[in-house]
Amino acid sequence: MSLRERKTQKKKEEIVHSALSIIAEKGYHATTMEDIASNLLMTKGSVYYYFENKQDLLYQSQKSLLEQSISNVQLVMNEDLPIIEKLNKTLYVHIDYLITERTGFEMSLSPDHFFEGEQLENIIYLRDKYSSIIDLLIMTGIEEGQFNKVDVSIVRNIILGAMNYVIEWYSPQGSMNKEELAKSISGYLKLILLKS
Repeated sequence: MSLRERKTQKKKEEIVHSALSIIAEKGYHATTMEDIASNLLMTKGSVYYYFENKQDLLYQSQKSLLEQSISNVQLVMNEDLPIIEKLNKTLYVHIDYLITERTGFEMSLSPDHFFEGEQLENIIYLRDKYSSIIDLLIMTGIEEGQFNKVDVSIVRNIILGAMNYVIEWYSPQGSMNKEELAKSISGYLKLILLKS
């Protein structure tokens, strides 16, 4: 990636983070491109240089979050680790990234509320791709005799559902920081799979 491309990418990320914080406060429909530009001390035209409109901005943010999530767990899967350690690390990485990018992930809980057509198809494709990596992790553990024999899709949905719900109740002012919380939750969730 060239220096210019890196600068463009950095500016887009800055715009997305600012936009998501405003959307979290005002709501998607009440947020305007003027709000987003003003918050960054930019002109509206400058924001339009990077994104076609508010819908494109939201779509690009969700696409980026999902692609990074896939990359995060794929890196763990490619590590030379025992399957139980891969499970533990995958759960931890998922929760840690979820909390770090909480505002963006709050928008992704119901993609059909914000997207349609090709955009919705792409978001669903990326979500399914992420799920397939988790399925592979579970199936590998079962085949190696390290995990209980379970219905893979049901258990995957239980685990992902529990982790994704963290953004509904997590508070930075709570008794645990995000790292401690991620470690604690991953510890409980892996018990679903580990043989006693």
